[in-house]
Amino acid sequence: MKKQTKAIRTQAAKSQNREHSVPLYLTSSFAFESAEQGKALFDETEDGNIYSRFSNPNVTEFVDKVCMLENAEDGIATGTGMAAVFASMAALLKSGDHIVACRALFGSAHQIITQILSKWGITHTYLDATATEAEWEEAIQANPTKMVYLETPSNPGLELVDLTMLARLKAKYGFILNVDNCFATPILQLPIDLGADLSIHSATKYMDGQGRVLGGIVVGSKELIQPIRFFARHTGPSLSPFNAWVLSKSLETLELRMDRHCSNALALAEALDVHPDVALVKYPFLPSHPQYELAKQQMSAGGAIVTIELDGGFERVSAFFAALQIPTLSSNLGDSRTIVTNPNTTTHAKLKPEEKAALGITPGLIRISVGLEAIEDLIADFTQAIEKSADVVAATVVTADVVKENVA
Repeated sequence: MKKQTKAIRTQAAKSQNREHSVPLYLTSSFAFESAEQGKALFDETEDGNIYSRFSNPNVTEFVDKVCMLENAEDGIATGTGMAAVFASMAALLKSGDHIVACRALFGSAHQIITQILSKWGITHTYLDATATEAEWEEAIQANPTKMVYLETPSNPGLELVDLTMLARLKAKYGFILNVDNCFATPILQLPIDLGADLSIHSATKYMDGQGRVLGGIVVGSKELIQPIRFFARHTGPSLSPFNAWVLSKSLETLELRMDRHCSNALALAEALDVHPDVALVKYPFLPSHPQYELAKQQMSAGGAIVTIELDGGFERVSAFFAALQIPTLSSNLGDSRTIVTNPNTTTHAKLKPEEKAALGITPGLIRISVGLEAIEDLIADFTQAIEKSADVVAATVVTADVVKENVA
């Protein structure tokens, strides 16, 4: 049976009411048939629900579907994607451990590594996503390196990391390979099949797909999920039953949506790549991408994110955004509606200037989360906005020159 069929047909057990669609289990706790059952549930000699902070039928259904899609043994869902990232680190790292990570990380993941884990005596080494195998091996410290953490593709620069290469190093050094698979989704990339131990998602993004609810999930081996579940059970970053219900239903259309997201993103990237007024276009399945061959090896399609750069800095970006008619201006992504943002002033605003420079985050960088609209409409809208913003910036320059001449 194909995964698309399983994503639709995997459901919680029917109740006595014989419902077709899984009901919402909006309950904080669950009753015991007897004192003996309560004891068995708490000493884990019997499986079942106790309290919705621990487990809930809606949450379990969502986790089961993602484990199936990712080819993972087990998983734990959380209230947000960042809760999943944090739990995957905090549950498995201790004082004295060392983590190697890609420099190209989402801003909050960077803050966890540099500002929170560091307070617990956990050190880190950053590498460029494009580092060679020898450079990765040099960064790995045989005893203290407990985890390698990365995003591929990265946010917002769309840099890729060779997962097969890191799997070879994992076999040699025994670290935990922890991969944020949010941008690719299990439809386009399977990190565990490529050698990763854990795969993480902000379910808020493509798993929901319509900007409605927050959620996160970590899947992987039972051995590693067990301490993450213990951590989450006792610290409480629980996914709500309602959000889990929404996310589980959304997984039924994930493959269909990603197919349209990817075809739209590639077409938009190709159109902007030949536009004379666009300084840079980056998309994994665009032949001009420096890691195009790697993208073709470990992804089945290029994803829904395109990044472009316009000359003229933030003033140009502001004029461009003002001229757009279809996209939404938001720091979110993964929606059925196209979204644009300027990472320099939003998602990565807290990074130091030198950190932004190392990641290629310039004032003119624009991250486009390509939605499901008609691609002809998107191309036309982006094209007119590029041209209008160029005119605005040119007019501003002329005005500034006139003012200078009058002052002189």
